[in-house]
Amino acid sequence: MGALNKVASAPIVGRLGLKKPVEKTVYQATKTGFTTLGAATRTFSAAQKLTKPKRLPSAGKASLFDLTPTDEQKMITETVTEFAGEQLRPAAAQADDKCAAPQELLSTAAELGVTLIGVPEELGGVGVERSAVTNVLVAEAMAHGDMGLALACLAPSAVSTALVLWGSAEQQATYLPAFVGEDVPAAALAIQEPRPLFDPFSLRTKAYRRADGYVLDGVKSLVPLAGQAELFVVAADIDGRGPALFVVESSTAGVTIASEPAMGLRAAGLGTLKLNQVTVPESALLGDGSAESYAECVRLSRLGWCALALGTGKAVLDYVVPYVNERVAFGEPVSHRQGVAFKVADIGIELEGMRLVTLRAASRADQGLPYAREVALARKLCADKGMAIGNDGVQLLGGHGYVKEHPVERWYRDLRAVGLMEGGVLV
Repeated sequence: MGALNKVASAPIVGRLGLKKPVEKTVYQATKTGFTTLGAATRTFSAAQKLTKPKRLPSAGKASLFDLTPTDEQKMITETVTEFAGEQLRPAAAQADDKCAAPQELLSTAAELGVTLIGVPEELGGVGVERSAVTNVLVAEAMAHGDMGLALACLAPSAVSTALVLWGSAEQQATYLPAFVGEDVPAAALAIQEPRPLFDPFSLRTKAYRRADGYVLDGVKSLVPLAGQAELFVVAADIDGRGPALFVVESSTAGVTIASEPAMGLRAAGLGTLKLNQVTVPESALLGDGSAESYAECVRLSRLGWCALALGTGKAVLDYVVPYVNERVAFGEPVSHRQGVAFKVADIGIELEGMRLVTLRAASRADQGLPYAREVALARKLCADKGMAIGNDGVQLLGGHGYVKEHPVERWYRDLRAVGLMEGGVLV
């Protein structure tokens, strides 16, 4: 309880006392785009020597099926919800227009301690057991403010979570201290590739084995915080044997970043990561390159996107209910029309189903139980119904749903990403 209090009592709660972190030199995506070498990065070095990697234990099997958040989870969620409402929501429209998240907002999100939740106490974090459910609740609360900004804020924690789950003792000692300090690095999990019907288990990004390590060659797309990220976890196929994850520092020779503004998630600063004969040491391989580690990464990433869909879908519902109650047509609120009332009810019903299957999958992951089937169900439901909720939100506002004066058009564009995005977030 005391460890989790560190998150809820982070400096963000005392907003007037927030210190301004040292400004970094970043290259942010704009509508005109950019192409640059990897961001100037800090020197990552082992702060301590670990004899073996630190893993968070499973939560233990529950005798009853109960997805009620614990008091600690409620406390964290309330803090993040306040941050999303007061910080993310007001900045969302401008960030979407500029295709970049404000640096000061990202720094404030880092001070909130999101990356601490999944890092063991022995390594400076506040984690005591697997935290997929907690991370789902955090992602949902952030996305209620804005999905694009939530993705930008959560991108570094995807890398820290990957290091905790599959990193070696050397990788954890080298990189994790940066994620529990005051100056959390921009980082991203890069799985997506720029081609139709992308399959994360059939990668065109290749890793060729060499005597001194691996050579990576390929392109990753829709990478959050691409222009300013100092560290990437990259998915690549090893010599045609199967996909695996690699830790790649952005300053490595052969790494190039280009802007990639998309239809939605524009506030996340999406970009393309190009790997041209990038040489990494053998120690850069995560999880010993096992197929199960990579499959788990894909599953946990998809759960993250389900959580983002939940938060954004709830934002749509919370916006359209007062709108249809206050919008008067033909002498009465439009919510008196069955066609309107039933559509609003459908949004609420679908959100409850989406939330149940997502939390069930996350709960099984925390308990160390098989959860592949549950993730597949959650992904399918959240992708289909998330898009439908976004579309219905626009429809319920009529002509107002099509203009930027109201945020539902942005939420609609963001929700369409849920069914196609891989990587970026990790719970």
